[in-house]
Amino acid sequence: MQKIAIIGAGLAGCEAALVLASPGVAVSLYEMRPQTMTPAHKTGMPAELICSNSLKSDQLPSAHGLLKAELDCLKSPLYTMAKECRVPAGTAVAVDREVFSQKVLVAIEAHPHITYIKEEVAAPPPDANICIIAAGPLVSERLANWLLKEFSAESLSFYDAIAPIISADSIDRSKVFFASRWNKSGADYGNCPFTEEEYLTFYNALTEADKVVARDFEDKRFFEACLPIEVVAARDVRVLTFGTMRPVGLIDPNTGKEAYAICQLRKENVSGDAYNLVGFQTRLTIPEQKRVFRLIPGLEQAEFLRFGSIHRNTYLHSPSLLNSNLSFKKRPNLFLAGQLCGNEGYTESIATGHLAARYVTAQTLEKKISPLPTETACGALLRHITASEEKQFSPSNIHFGLFDAITVPGKKRVNKGEKRKLLCERALASLKGWISENSLE
Repeated sequence: MQKIAIIGAGLAGCEAALVLASPGVAVSLYEMRPQTMTPAHKTGMPAELICSNSLKSDQLPSAHGLLKAELDCLKSPLYTMAKECRVPAGTAVAVDREVFSQKVLVAIEAHPHITYIKEEVAAPPPDANICIIAAGPLVSERLANWLLKEFSAESLSFYDAIAPIISADSIDRSKVFFASRWNKSGADYGNCPFTEEEYLTFYNALTEADKVVARDFEDKRFFEACLPIEVVAARDVRVLTFGTMRPVGLIDPNTGKEAYAICQLRKENVSGDAYNLVGFQTRLTIPEQKRVFRLIPGLEQAEFLRFGSIHRNTYLHSPSLLNSNLSFKKRPNLFLAGQLCGNEGYTESIATGHLAARYVTAQTLEKKISPLPTETACGALLRHITASEEKQFSPSNIHFGLFDAITVPGKKRVNKGEKRKLLCERALASLKGWISENSLE
């Protein structure tokens, strides 16, 4: 019997373990926490969500919604559990982090084909026939060094900044109103409205505040989709009002008008006693976070349950290293999944863990599996990771720019909404065909 090892019990590793174990494949899942912690993790629990509790929108037609719909088709264990731990957040799939991690832990420890081993490994276990490395962007230094030595590839790093969490009891509800944009999905978000004067005061404090200095082992590259708010603000005085703090679709009941800017708050847990500041990931020092973020209207007395922080994320130049099935070209029995392979985002990590497990299962059971169609969200993400032509490869969330173009016979132009709808319909039809063709139901 073949021995399968998975390194890392994050989202990708846990998804891979549960998918592999489902048909009866024996798996050893290794996790170094809590014996060896990272600069960002707070617990030793599996599938711990660090930056946010949101897996983003599940609405179609959107790229994020499509990826989730595909995970539903694939019967993803972790995405199913995420929906069971959902907290109100409009169209976003936000979860109670503690409940989610606990549910994943119970599933892993209860599964008869999964052995959960809490110890650090610096290389694939020598007794494993096949190994999936899903160690995540905070991979241990020893394992990262083994990867660099084994494959002679450059490992790139960038900051990933975490947003603060505040106590619900400390929100001034006489100033903060609860609503979703255009009243689409109830009063799920807290909204802190700014006048122009209040915004300029906040903006000046934010851009002048003290920042955490990078440590020697960290460089100063940032991932564009997860920039610290102060980095975005430094580009232009109005930039936040068109992005993170845009007020459109939100009417302040105290004035009957749109505010000049808005800071949104999203529930952090089912009980609703904690909220995170949406898009306010930061590298400000703790004293400056207290000073600056308490300039937000309604948060003057904010009690911080968790301050924002920064940590280094590491990923490999996957297109030069991996086959289309996420196995290493140099070592076909070694696979890579999760953010370490160059996907960015919670749902994307679940997806690459799921796909790696599907390919390993086929290899273990000596079954053939056809290439994943690139018109699907999963296929488009996989192509970016394994076949991107970017000279300076960088991680990516799922987005429609990764998909093959679509045309409509007889139409020269298709509007954006219709095009996205057609892309989603094509993707889901293609994925369902792939699932049926390979008997993956």
